[in-house]
Amino acid sequence: MAESQSRFRRRLLLYYGLFTLGLFGFIGMMGLLERTNADALWLGYVFLFITIAIYACIGLLCRTADLHEYYVAGRRVPAMFNGMAIAADWMSAASFIGLAGILFASGYEGLAYVMGWTGGYCLVAFLLAPYLRKYGGYTIPDFLAARYGNGKPGGNLPVRGIAVVAASLCSFVYLVAQIQGVGLVVTRFIGVDFAVGIFFGLAGILVCSFLGGMRAVTWTQVAQYIVLIVAFLVTVSMIAWKHHGGMVPQLSYGSVLADIDKREHELLNDPGEQAVREVHRREAIELQERIARLPESFDEKRDELSQRLHELRARNAPLREIKALERERAEYPADPAAALQQWTQQRQEALARSQPPVPSTEPYPSPSEAERKTKRLNFVLLVFCLMLGTASLPHILTRLYTTPSVKETRNSVAWAVFCIALLYICAPTLAALVKYEFLHHLVGTPYAQLPDWVTQWRRIDPPVFGIRDVNGDGIVQWAELMIQPDMIVLAAPEIAGLPYVISGLVAAGALAAALSTADGLLLTIANALSHDVFYHMVDRNASHQRRVTTAKILLLGVALFASYVTSLRPGNILFLVGAAFSLAASSFFPVLVLGIFWKRTTAAGAFAGMLAGLTVSMYYIFVNYPFFTRMTGIFGDRWFGVDPIASGAFGVPAGFAVAIVVSLLTPRNAPVIDRLVTYLRKG
Repeated sequence: MAESQSRFRRRLLLYYGLFTLGLFGFIGMMGLLERTNADALWLGYVFLFITIAIYACIGLLCRTADLHEYYVAGRRVPAMFNGMAIAADWMSAASFIGLAGILFASGYEGLAYVMGWTGGYCLVAFLLAPYLRKYGGYTIPDFLAARYGNGKPGGNLPVRGIAVVAASLCSFVYLVAQIQGVGLVVTRFIGVDFAVGIFFGLAGILVCSFLGGMRAVTWTQVAQYIVLIVAFLVTVSMIAWKHHGGMVPQLSYGSVLADIDKREHELLNDPGEQAVREVHRREAIELQERIARLPESFDEKRDELSQRLHELRARNAPLREIKALERERAEYPADPAAALQQWTQQRQEALARSQPPVPSTEPYPSPSEAERKTKRLNFVLLVFCLMLGTASLPHILTRLYTTPSVKETRNSVAWAVFCIALLYICAPTLAALVKYEFLHHLVGTPYAQLPDWVTQWRRIDPPVFGIRDVNGDGIVQWAELMIQPDMIVLAAPEIAGLPYVISGLVAAGALAAALSTADGLLLTIANALSHDVFYHMVDRNASHQRRVTTAKILLLGVALFASYVTSLRPGNILFLVGAAFSLAASSFFPVLVLGIFWKRTTAAGAFAGMLAGLTVSMYYIFVNYPFFTRMTGIFGDRWFGVDPIASGAFGVPAGFAVAIVVSLLTPRNAPVIDRLVTYLRKG
């Protein structure tokens, strides 16, 4: 067994070593083609389609109808490769696209994501990984049903049922974020509509996971990790080398931050910036007056837009102006209630843009001590939720079942931390380098001399970048820019003036990050529904072939539904990911930790704890996140000023408290459960 595993590992090293060399050769060949004046857009197509074709080939070669292979890849994935697969599963569009973007936009506050996500793997390694692997099983609901099942065949069905609901919910929210990331990449680099880009992404996800399940997903994720880490490291190194003379980007990080800090302080008193901020302040006042005069102002504004559009058409104004006003008229609210929501949001945005720029290096910036304390609290609670969420995500924990032994599971977590850290230690540097480019090479530029990338990124719908001469001076001001954090990494090569081949590489890396995580999430949902619902609750006599077929059908259905939800544009990528972490932490962390370390936890306690944690977290998101409040008109108070992304700060304590209290009020478990816990905890 050990000898065959060793041969298997050597063969994998050879295959993926050749794949890595081939990737660098392909990048070099594309670079040579670009130097011969090849069409840059064509290069983008090639990068995306070639990488998807490679993933499809791996998925096709790894197709299987074997239940053990489909659910857990035969439990023979070596530690290093499982670590790479975990890293790819983990480093989603939020990590690849969103992390540097949030550091760009929020500065110090964005470090909460780095700290929370990295720290979470310590909890995985010490609290959960060895015990889950020692149990075995196929899914996380599998483990919970057995632990709280009092020795019954199939375990406790209510616990299994609510675990499936929780796993499907948090994985689905996370899946929507990944498909949104794929849609953004495809929209920019292929030029199709966002909705079409989503279904391009759907095809890419399915070719990796549909035929081979966990076996296919594992080996495509290893390839995807290589692509995404090469893309990120090459990009940040080239930007650092081009503008700061060093190939190790971290060495220039301090000086770049100092330059950014100096420039941001200059902008505080810049007359042009102050004029723009004053215009935004007046816009906020006008919107407030319009809100106060509803519903009369609704009809007045609508009639004003119609009149202006009629005048533009009458005097044959430029088509661009007419189209812009037509779009504004088409997007006008349908009724006064919708106008109230839209104008309130626009007023908040105008107020935010009327504020002076916040230095990136300043922690918890705010005009008052009370707001500073609230921001500090949100920072700490976000780290808390991300750490516990990392240790509770079903698609990550399921990967712990795929190694040959408990020792290999521990080692694979260590490899995963190393692989993830390679990207995370570069993300702050990339954010700083791109912000330096904005502040020194875009701000202060005449509008007549805008770089080409500005035009390209302004065309994307939904908008991720906007620029408008607010004060009419013909010069770009920092306060005139609308920058969605999700565009920072994708646009970084163009902003820095790198060859387009690097943009294509970044697109391929972003696609790999989104696809790898989406595959794992989709498989988690489909396997939970097929194994835990269909097999354990519907048909215990189903054959292996029927169970695998059911899993494939469910996988396809979930993928289509997730694509539809993504087309509704429910929010930015990083918020959706943060919400998924809070939901996972609230529902799974208490019952997993109590189930392993406290024998007294009962099935009733676990069920009640999961229900309480999930309900509290969902309620807080539902009544405080704008996407839902706009749909329902239900608004709630923010408890202690906590942001909805950190709803797990209330859900996790609720889950622990309810699980403990209910367990103490219900009869003890059967002796077989005590023996199971002792077995799991034993060396």
